[in-house]
Amino acid sequence: MRLPALALILSALSVLSALPAAAQTFKSPQALLQALYSYDTSKTAENAPSLYSPFFSDQLNGRFQEDAEYTQAGDSGSIDFDPVISGQDGQASDVEIGQPIVLDDTAEVEVTFTNSEPVTLYYTLVKEHGGWKVDDIANQQGDYPWSLSALFDGAR
Repeated sequence: MRLPALALILSALSVLSALPAAAQTFKSPQALLQALYSYDTSKTAENAPSLYSPFFSDQLNGRFQEDAEYTQAGDSGSIDFDPVISGQDGQASDVEIGQPIVLDDTAEVEVTFTNSEPVTLYYTLVKEHGGWKVDDIANQQGDYPWSLSALFDGAR
């Protein structure tokens, strides 16, 4: 009687460990951003609106999905770079996550890192589905400051 119960428990644990990051609930802005910057994008579902869909809010995933639906086959969408590293390629190193400014169910967090040069991104987070999610990302430095929301708005 104990052996079947143990097998059932082990089976359930293996299924739970295979769930993607989308099933994770991030209880703090720092936990969300730490997971985001250590995420292996190859684990993202093929039909996901973005490589980072498990970490993005419903609203932001909706913007990526809508953009994909209006983009002609073979064309790049409104966001033709990796917003998490603020570039076409490379990777973030020496990532530092600032102290979040939390107001009710929103938070603002500054993240600095190096991707061939110093980068500072500003994250807007929202609390939904019991945890924190990325709602917008902005880079206010350089010749071409951007935010995901402004890029999507400008594409209309």
